[in-house]
Amino acid sequence: MKLGTMIRMTSSEKLEDDFRKLRDMGFDVCQLSGGKPEMFTDENAEIIKKLVKKYSVEISALGCSWGAPREWDLVRGPVTIGLVPPAYRSEGIKALKKGSDFIKSIGITNIICHAGFIPNNPNNPEYMGVVCALRNIAFHFKNNGQYFLFETGQETPVTLLRTIEDIGYDNVGINLDPANLLMYGMGNPIDAIDVLGKHIRHVHGKDGLCPSNGRQLGKEMPLGQGKVNYPAFIAKLKEAGYDRYIIIEREISGEQQTKDIIAARKLLQSLIG
Repeated sequence: MKLGTMIRMTSSEKLEDDFRKLRDMGFDVCQLSGGKPEMFTDENAEIIKKLVKKYSVEISALGCSWGAPREWDLVRGPVTIGLVPPAYRSEGIKALKKGSDFIKSIGITNIICHAGFIPNNPNNPEYMGVVCALRNIAFHFKNNGQYFLFETGQETPVTLLRTIEDIGYDNVGINLDPANLLMYGMGNPIDAIDVLGKHIRHVHGKDGLCPSNGRQLGKEMPLGQGKVNYPAFIAKLKEAGYDRYIIIEREISGEQQTKDIIAARKLLQSLIG
């Protein structure tokens, strides 16, 4: 398995500093994270291609987002996050297609996205609207030789499996974020591998706690200090034949973020062997 961490696409001016910092931490793999349509320009694609060559870095995926007023909780989240809210669906489709065209010129083949709180009940009137939107996106990605990856979190694993089956394209898969499953209260990440195994193409190394109330997400934690049983999780990934990327994610900033990422790598290396 290849270990990496995030480079957040906040501005073109910061990209070189972020690639340099990545190498200073000892990584040669990263995921581009937080990419919004305004960053998807030919100029930025050329900058990234030059930095990839200069610093000998492999990019595992692009995490795509857009301007919708996302609220990361269990109450407002369902009406603001991803492709599920009808008010933001068209914007999301356009953003993802633009991201697809952007990464094609760079040579990246995976795009990750929070699709939103997809209804667990497939008879919900909103369900097929989301599936149709995802088919549209998957078709565009397929023509570009790419994969659309659901980031786990807002949906149960079986809901994601059903959605993949109903989309019906073979270029749709999973970015398994084990912490998110716990933080949203949607499932056990180790059991999720049994449900989603063959569809997992990308993994986040992240940890967290379960929700303590019915309105807020559980707290993110340094890897190894939350509720994800990482020895069992890595063993289960190996059992499922997973041998791709694990991208360490720590959603804080500053010196402590760097320390936590380096500690996470050391723990994951010891478990991967």
